[in-house]
Amino acid sequence: MTTHVTIIGAGLGGLTLARVLHVNGIPATVYEADASPMARLQGGMLDIHEHNGQLALKAADLMDEFRAIILEGRQATRALDRDGTVLMEEPDDGTGGRPEVQRGELRQILLDSLPDGTVRWGHKVSGTRTLADGRHEVAFDDGSTVVTSLLVGADGAWSRVRPLLSDATPEYFGRSYVETYLYESETRHPVAAKTVGGGSLFVFALDTGASRKWIAAHREKGETLHTYVMLAKPQEWFAGIDFTDVGVATARIAAEFEGWAPEITALITDSDTAPVVRPLNSLPIGHRWDRVPGVTLLGDAAHLSPPDGEGANLAMQDGAELGKFIAAHPDDIEAALTSYEDALFPRSAAAATAAVATNEAMGQRVVNAFGQDQPST
Repeated sequence: MTTHVTIIGAGLGGLTLARVLHVNGIPATVYEADASPMARLQGGMLDIHEHNGQLALKAADLMDEFRAIILEGRQATRALDRDGTVLMEEPDDGTGGRPEVQRGELRQILLDSLPDGTVRWGHKVSGTRTLADGRHEVAFDDGSTVVTSLLVGADGAWSRVRPLLSDATPEYFGRSYVETYLYESETRHPVAAKTVGGGSLFVFALDTGASRKWIAAHREKGETLHTYVMLAKPQEWFAGIDFTDVGVATARIAAEFEGWAPEITALITDSDTAPVVRPLNSLPIGHRWDRVPGVTLLGDAAHLSPPDGEGANLAMQDGAELGKFIAAHPDDIEAALTSYEDALFPRSAAAATAAVATNEAMGQRVVNAFGQDQPST
């Protein structure tokens, strides 16, 4: 019978697993590289879907806590052409199945639901290995180690647990996000606030290839506008920009949108923060591994793919499903892991295929809806 589960990574997937195990009376320890819950920003808005993320929260018995952090009205969506023409506007009428929350607040309710001491902060993994008796050793940067008979890698794109199972490594997808923030937007950036609207904004250059560059922005909690500028450029192009010089970097990114409406480009040029590059990486579609006793993966460690709004939901689904399989087979962990992976592999392959298609055809739905010529990609 399993008596303890070792989880590497205190992201949404790892914490969901720990919580579902706790609900079922199975102890777990989560090791996290960050020194504390607030050591770094936890990202922006997440839309939590009825068919996966919300089901995971139900398994974790946290739906009431989840409903308390939903930001009303944030499912509203606007799509603009680069000249500011409104192509699509959908209000949030309360009937959507993808309520928006702040990632940090969602993570916090998961943390608050776990017994004290479950998460061990400041434990950065330096390596993992399988021991002669079939158990697994995790080594940390501080020189300490832990040995476990059940190890779960929930440690993201650059997982240190994945090498126990697979030689696959993430590769650049050919696109990067550049993130900016505008604070106190209603008073300090009223034109940008009006342009974004009450929820999400998407702006495409429909006549020059809508999947090659676009701008998206979310209205986060309070008056914060969080912008994602997507550019299909090689990594060398971004490396040639000095992002330590805020003015130079901002001007270089904004230059890619010359001729776009000023109320749109203000999301870049008026940023209250330095622009930050987020390269998009992915694992091969259909990434899988042969069963190795006592170890498995979830979330981006298992199936990193380009962002399309599903990543966090899938990680939570993975964590919840794995937790339920372990609880259902406490006397046969290999049966639990086999059942989990048998469901994981086709599910994650389908999701990755959809994510690639979404990124390749970003804006095409808007193009088709308004009878425009299809953009070249």
